[in-house]
Amino acid sequence: MTPFCRNILLLASLVIVASTGCVHRRLTIRSQPVGAQVFVDGKEAGFTPTSVDFTYYATREVRLVKPGFETQTFKVPLAPPWYQLPPLDFFSDNLSPGSVSDRREVRFTLQPQVLVPQNELIDRANALRNEARIGN
Repeated sequence: MTPFCRNILLLASLVIVASTGCVHRRLTIRSQPVGAQVFVDGKEAGFTPTSVDFTYYATREVRLVKPGFETQTFKVPLAPPWYQLPPLDFFSDNLSPGSVSDRREVRFTLQPQVLVPQNELIDRANALRNEARIGN
């Protein structure tokens, strides 16, 4: 191998290593009204609007908690884009020039909490208690 070819091969190797790709994945969660506490897969993520990074594509469990509103849990599917499907993911993660950003955003509307009057709640409890006794 000539010194020129060796230098070209070395230069090409350095360029490939220096320009290795990277995929940055980020999920932004918004709610109406804002300020709901967010849990993603059981871990606290902040208050809406908030963003969390993720490594793997999967279905995420997002739980929103806000006083005066029903606590709601949602399943959020995060499907991979075409360039993250095997075997293309190897190239986009490792060999693509520069970095790639995958930004996802989900929006939720919280429902006001419905307060049940105490006497109605006691009546329901008594009815369930009576049903349990009859069933035994």
